[in-house]
Amino acid sequence: MLVRDVDSTVGTPRHVCGEGWESKRLVVAADGVGFSLHDTTVGEGTQMELQYQHHVEANYCFAGEGEVVDLASGERFQLRPGSVYVLDNHDRHVVRAIKGDLRLVCVFTPALAGEETHTADGGYEPIRVAPDWTATD
Repeated sequence: MLVRDVDSTVGTPRHVCGEGWESKRLVVAADGVGFSLHDTTVGEGTQMELQYQHHVEANYCFAGEGEVVDLASGERFQLRPGSVYVLDNHDRHVVRAIKGDLRLVCVFTPALAGEETHTADGGYEPIRVAPDWTATD
């Protein structure tokens, strides 16, 4: 069983910050469950253009108001507590925090290592997993 709280990530490599956002990575690849789980805050007034080419991401909004824009279609979707959006096709998108800080629970698969920050194209590199030298054929 894994039990961890958000406060335990503060000041560790699992607490990653960028311009207008911060992510507290509660579950990461090293935990061995196949996904990572993050408590993410996007500051009010922040706009981020992102695309996760190596990951699928699900996001559950639990505070604040904002929107996500699908850049391929131009469709805009309102975000408020209780909203969920899933980037299941490596969608290039914009996330905006419009009213209050946008608070999201984010799930990535495959899991993030935990220390990543966004690359120039708004995504994360795939993690490099060391081979399991204990496995036998």
